[in-house]
Amino acid sequence: MRLMRIGEPGHERPVAVCPEGRHYDLSGITDDIDGAFLAALADNPHLIPAEPKLPETDITGQRVGAPVARPSALLCIGQNYAAHAAESGAEPPKQPILFYKSPNTVVGPYDDVLIPRGSKKTDWEVELAVVIGRRASYLDSPADAAAHIAGYAVSNDVSERAFQLEESGGQWSKGKSCATFNPLGPVLVTPDEAGDPQRLRLRSFVNAQPRQDSSTADMIFSVAHLVHHLSQYLVLEPGDIINTGTPQGVALSGRFPYLAEGDVMEVEISGLGRQRSLCRPA
Repeated sequence: MRLMRIGEPGHERPVAVCPEGRHYDLSGITDDIDGAFLAALADNPHLIPAEPKLPETDITGQRVGAPVARPSALLCIGQNYAAHAAESGAEPPKQPILFYKSPNTVVGPYDDVLIPRGSKKTDWEVELAVVIGRRASYLDSPADAAAHIAGYAVSNDVSERAFQLEESGGQWSKGKSCATFNPLGPVLVTPDEAGDPQRLRLRSFVNAQPRQDSSTADMIFSVAHLVHHLSQYLVLEPGDIINTGTPQGVALSGRFPYLAEGDVMEVEISGLGRQRSLCRPA
């Protein structure tokens, strides 16, 4: 199953996408694709009826919003690909590095990204986003993680490296929480359709030039490990999002210039879709 939110910011409506590309209005089932709906769907997978029982809808020309309404938490894992840790000048972590982004950084997959005032080091990061569907606390093992995952989406963990590393005071969130710094979507793909989360190709481009090209197979800590691990330290709620880390190929490596006004970022993950974001000044 693929879920979308269509409409202007604050007025998105829920939509289901069927395999042949038709879109169906879910407004008769839920007001939004949020934590409450995802929890209900986890308890009742048949909450959404077969396509012929839903009204078809045309989304042509309409804005695509983030596929999940504003989460209560946006948790991020740092340096979760060994090659990215190396290009950042760090040893691979022995346990997951956790930082937070402000939930209001989440925007649609084709919305503009605003380069912050005074920024000279705005960077891109294609990531697999895990969306929580069932409350998770003190899970017994990584094997229990799957029952708590609503689905997966493409995420771009946009970062301002000077804010993150030079003006941070020891924390990363200043460089992660600027407005528009987390394009998400276009769709939320349920686990049955997404397939093995450790066998997905991730790629990013700036102005159509390749930047990142890797696989989630290269993660240091798997999706199941991360959900289990985080549940030992905090409570994951339905609708929460986990950004699971980015592979090598970011501007921080020194191999590419940082983003500037007019640049176009594109990020994609196999089976989950592709984003396109124009950079403009805040």
